[in-house]
Amino acid sequence: MAALYGGRHRWKRINCLHIFSRKLTGKYDYDLLVIGGGSGGLACSKEAAQLGQKVAVLDYVEPSAKGTKWGLGGTCVNVGCIPKKLMHQAALLGTAVKDAKKYGWQIPDTISHDWPTMAEAIQNHVKSLNWGHRVQLQDNKGHSESLLTTVLTAKNIVIATGGRPKYPTNIPGAAEHGITNVALECAGFLKGIGLDTTVMVRSIALRGFDQQMASLVTDYMEAHGTRFAWKSVPNRVDKLSSGALQVTWTDTQTGSEHKDTFDSVLWAVGRAPETKALGLDKLGVQLNKETGKIVVGPDESTSVPNIYAFGDIGEGRPELTPTAIKAGKLLAHRLAGQSTELMNYDNVPTTVFTPLEYSCVGLSEEEAEKRHGKDGIEIYHAFYKPLEFTVAERDASQCYIKVVCEQGGNGKILGLHFTGPNAGEVAQGFAMGFQCGATYSHLIQTVGIHPTCAEEVVKVHITKRSGLDATVTGC
Repeated sequence: MAALYGGRHRWKRINCLHIFSRKLTGKYDYDLLVIGGGSGGLACSKEAAQLGQKVAVLDYVEPSAKGTKWGLGGTCVNVGCIPKKLMHQAALLGTAVKDAKKYGWQIPDTISHDWPTMAEAIQNHVKSLNWGHRVQLQDNKGHSESLLTTVLTAKNIVIATGGRPKYPTNIPGAAEHGITNVALECAGFLKGIGLDTTVMVRSIALRGFDQQMASLVTDYMEAHGTRFAWKSVPNRVDKLSSGALQVTWTDTQTGSEHKDTFDSVLWAVGRAPETKALGLDKLGVQLNKETGKIVVGPDESTSVPNIYAFGDIGEGRPELTPTAIKAGKLLAHRLAGQSTELMNYDNVPTTVFTPLEYSCVGLSEEEAEKRHGKDGIEIYHAFYKPLEFTVAERDASQCYIKVVCEQGGNGKILGLHFTGPNAGEVAQGFAMGFQCGATYSHLIQTVGIHPTCAEEVVKVHITKRSGLDATVTGC
């Protein structure tokens, strides 16, 4: 990354980067300079290059506490969505092998998972994506810069540096002995490939999501062997002579202290924006003092002209790869004078890839009630059993659909929530309906595809208010 700020000629050393800044006049080296080679930054730069802009991308990865670095593509490609989904798939395949016996496949009673084989295959795929991004930049006449000392000027500067996982700095041994990622998703696939896993929760699971749905997700995980230490706070992590990690924590409900040993400790306590090394304070770019994120307008502009920011680094923006990609492309079109269209951050769908997947779009029940009042909403819901669960004799207690609507009229849909197989594939299709102003009337007029889980969404007719049993029976 580069630190950019105004002032007279001077040298500044930030981490391992030498940065030279000057007051800029006359022509620029580039039309667009993008700081950050993640999903959003690359999408913006490639789109701008295709529109005829001269573009440079600055990408730098500060090594993690364990010294880990990675290639072009940012968090999603290297240590986020892509490897996570592939590991989730590995766990799903393990479950499918067990189900296969019920479907007549002759499977040995004992099966095992080989971590090195999976890890190598996933790493090879990630490396292919790193290379693909580099090739695409070159094909689009973009430039990827990884320089210790240089001077680059640009008409417009875009910051898309994203964030990095936090370590709890107040807990001895946390950074020294721990790694970072996403809590429930990682716990889910680790248990799914046969590893004993415990999740420590300080308060609630899946903060920001519908809490009924969050409970269904964790109930499913607990029922399938993941241990949860609820209302617990870690105190310290110590490495024993055996190499095991001893975690000491306090149960905040009882005040009692507990200890246990683990092979690995993974922290999932939030992410911090990558702004500290950019010298933004020298430029006067406004940050939210609490979050450290950049304050942005609807057009992704910052408080300084010709400097823009989007993606996870922007205050109030969803921390999701697809929103960063779309926002980056739209910004590229606006900066090239090709469009005035702004990014629409309303009704963005997302999925949690836990063992029982959870996908949603729109408002949670809690948020809908807060905005419209309890009497201003109607909730249609259903407990259903996926057909593929029947022969396998799998418990479907947590497979659930909830559609949150406005009360009265045609019942505009405010939120849709789904737990079950292929949740993301289901919600993606329904998400388009939100852009079209979908109502409950539209939903029940839609013909389902039989026999699918998604079909159950268009059949929901029992309201929570009625108190009737919402369990689906028959076809």
